[in-house]
Amino acid sequence: MIIKKLITPLILLPFLSNTTDAQTLSKRYEKKIDSIIQTEFGNKNEPGGVFLISQNGKNLYRKAFGKANLELNVNMTPENVFQIGSMTKQFTAVAILLLEQQRKLNVNDPISQYIKDYPNGDKITIHQLLTHTSGIKDFTKMKSISSIAQKEMKPEEMVNFFKNEPVDFAPGEKFDYNNSGYVVLGYIIELVSGTSYEDFIKKNIFDKAGMNHSYYASDRKVIPQRAYGYHKKEQGFVNKTVISFSVPFSSGSLMSTADDMLKWQQALNQNLILDLKETQKAFQKYKLNNGEEFTYGYGWHLKDINGIPDREHGGSVFGFKSMGVYIPAEDVYVIGLSNCDCHSPTEVTKNMAKAALHEMKTSSKQP
Repeated sequence: MIIKKLITPLILLPFLSNTTDAQTLSKRYEKKIDSIIQTEFGNKNEPGGVFLISQNGKNLYRKAFGKANLELNVNMTPENVFQIGSMTKQFTAVAILLLEQQRKLNVNDPISQYIKDYPNGDKITIHQLLTHTSGIKDFTKMKSISSIAQKEMKPEEMVNFFKNEPVDFAPGEKFDYNNSGYVVLGYIIELVSGTSYEDFIKKNIFDKAGMNHSYYASDRKVIPQRAYGYHKKEQGFVNKTVISFSVPFSSGSLMSTADDMLKWQQALNQNLILDLKETQKAFQKYKLNNGEEFTYGYGWHLKDINGIPDREHGGSVFGFKSMGVYIPAEDVYVIGLSNCDCHSPTEVTKNMAKAALHEMKTSSKQP
């Protein structure tokens, strides 16, 4: 329910020419990217999105489409702030690895070491929460979720909401994308660090990476440059359903911008937050109890685009969708953010990444 696994007069920011560490892309390429985005975000009077392609940390493409606010008729800009949904899991996973780096926990610890009364907690590890292999019930699939959707919940109360539900499978038996596991991780972050999840992420990630326009989500706080979220109904667009962000919590409650998400990727690449050993744990594939490998690390899907390995993750929360793709071999990052859950940036972003790879391959062959 809550989390799962645009064309204004084109805000024609100049197509950015780049220094020699990033290939300068052609106008033909820019038009190709425009056309890919317009397949899903082609109406300038609807909610829209922001899209960015970078290489070696330099922008190759950065544009906004559609409206940031329908009621006020405000055009989207590349600086707008979006809820990023399940892309939050990247930050939660890195926070856990940071605590491991500080020797305050170990990913192989059983969760009963931190939450004493968690059922079967001595058999479930932090690693299994990170990799969606714990088997615990995903709270977004529980019918009773509607009873708490707008209620302010403490992390402990969220964990108590689902912890006594029957498990779906034994720990480590299979991979099954699971929001509850990341809520438990957020609670562990608070217990181990002695501070709130919101404060821990701000101090240890946002501030270190220079992500000055990223936040723990709130509908009450004044968020500069906020893009408003929408649903599409038969009668037209409506404002997004109100939820308490304490429910998705550390599985889906962060907000950010395309520029800040690029800073996030750069911070990971440059080991500004984690050392190389801990960073590599997030980006390696793991195996189930039977030895079968699955394509998820800690907070990222590990797949490929046209046979080239990538790291990717999307997000969906009422009124918003997001998608990020990183291709390590080319140091290419593509991010798409949407302010209507009726417009998905998932395939758009993947197709942008494919087009970028094709352009780079073509350009490298030219004399």
